[in-house]
Amino acid sequence: MSPHKQPKMPRHIVIVGGGAAGMSCAATLANHPKDFKVTLLEKNSVVGGQATSIPLDEKRFGAAWINNGVQGGSQIFKHTFNFFNKYGFPAQPLNLQVSFGKCESGFWTNCFPSKLVSQHSSDIKRFGLFLKVIKWTMPVLGLLPISIMLRLFFFSKDFGDKMVYPLIALFLGTGNQTANVPAAIVERLFNDPNMKLWDYDADTLLPNQPTMYSFDCLHSFYGKWRDDLIAKGVSIRTDTEVLNIPSRSKKGVDLIIKDNSTGDVTNEHFDHLVLCVLADDALRILGKSASWREKLVLGGASFYDDLTVTHCDSEYFTMQYETRFKPELCGDPKSEAQCHQIASAKGDSLAFSSGSGSSSSQQQQQPFNPMYYTYTYQQNPRLIEMSFNCSNYQHQFKHKQPSPSPETPFEPVYQTIFLDKRRRDLWTIDAIDEAKIIKRNWWHQLGHRWQHYVRVVPGVMFLQGRNNTYFAGSWTLVNMHEVACISGIAAAYRLGADYQKFDDFAQDFFVKYLLVSHGKLFSREERKRQKDKAD
Repeated sequence: MSPHKQPKMPRHIVIVGGGAAGMSCAATLANHPKDFKVTLLEKNSVVGGQATSIPLDEKRFGAAWINNGVQGGSQIFKHTFNFFNKYGFPAQPLNLQVSFGKCESGFWTNCFPSKLVSQHSSDIKRFGLFLKVIKWTMPVLGLLPISIMLRLFFFSKDFGDKMVYPLIALFLGTGNQTANVPAAIVERLFNDPNMKLWDYDADTLLPNQPTMYSFDCLHSFYGKWRDDLIAKGVSIRTDTEVLNIPSRSKKGVDLIIKDNSTGDVTNEHFDHLVLCVLADDALRILGKSASWREKLVLGGASFYDDLTVTHCDSEYFTMQYETRFKPELCGDPKSEAQCHQIASAKGDSLAFSSGSGSSSSQQQQQPFNPMYYTYTYQQNPRLIEMSFNCSNYQHQFKHKQPSPSPETPFEPVYQTIFLDKRRRDLWTIDAIDEAKIIKRNWWHQLGHRWQHYVRVVPGVMFLQGRNNTYFAGSWTLVNMHEVACISGIAAAYRLGADYQKFDDFAQDFFVKYLLVSHGKLFSREERKRQKDKAD
């Protein structure tokens, strides 16, 4: 080293928020200990954000825990799975089964042909053309709300209310704002390799029992991830929140920080700030230091308060949903494959034989035991409640030992989500037996309105890096755990950390996100870095 050259001091990065985005950002920066000193602040007592777990009575329910807030994902969750695998918590595959609506007139599923699917067969076939038109006319028609586009294409009201809206609400997490979701997001979920959760099926809309994944114990995973980052030198301070930001400039960022466990308040200086919190929380933390750009963009994100009730009330669940196969729910089978689906749903052992003509996918089908459910309010068919049968969905229940006593089998565990507390007059929560409620959780959830994709998503790139501040979180694009992970990695990349490639598909998703939310071309950024290293 030249005697006149001073050693480079690591930049001190503060990350506010210890959810998927914050932890991913910290993990990426931690790969460069000589370049970055990392402090992560989390106001809760544990990291993980909305990805939490609830302890259960194993003797009563057959499992010692249940995931809460975040349940699982599809094959596109490459970065999520990469972190899971690193710490020994691999996601488990399952055949996805859904049950939409109640009774013959409103019920449909992806497990066997139903009368509603037969009734809307022409709408379902035209929906494929609808998706193509949206793709061809992006972003003009793509920015219009899905409700308007369905009317422009003359789809029946019943098709939208009973099939399209519940499907999008359930898997995208748009809740009761589904009618306001831009058509482009719907098209992306069916066609974009990096975002789609399922393939469009011209006969049934949703394919028959596609492969999804349930996550391992999120509390244990995030705890182990936290311990590893601390061992790598990351300072993680839980029960700690940012009260105010007195100043931000090219010289760095000053934060007023409160330790909630002791009540101590400190004024601390950092070189860079990464806000990995919800947009409205970010705006509140920024306070008077918020620029007009930040107020414009962050202020465009809308959030709604939802309530998740974890319970074991089977009587309520059966009253609200179609939970078991009934012959009267079936439509007329139009192919050998649909005959096989009905036999599988019944639990007919012949349906699982490997006789001639049976495809491998058919052999993998299971009896009708849905994981996902929706209930539509008759007063307003665009508004729904959603539920999970976690005993069918989460793998720790699947792998449980048989109940020690046939007379007292394990009780099933359910989660019912009541959307938007402003519409609580419609909620059926009072029908749940109070004695069978395990836990209540309130969530502050993003509303994927069309305005979000006109004002917020395209505007985020103009905030990144200004006043030494970066933003990350699933709200920057779409509410998925995978997007949260990528957003945190992208913020770390902008600060100078390397993107460590492990999968072509994952890198492609990261490259697209970097362009949309940071306005940066990955290839150009990499060339700059190579040149800087050579110099």
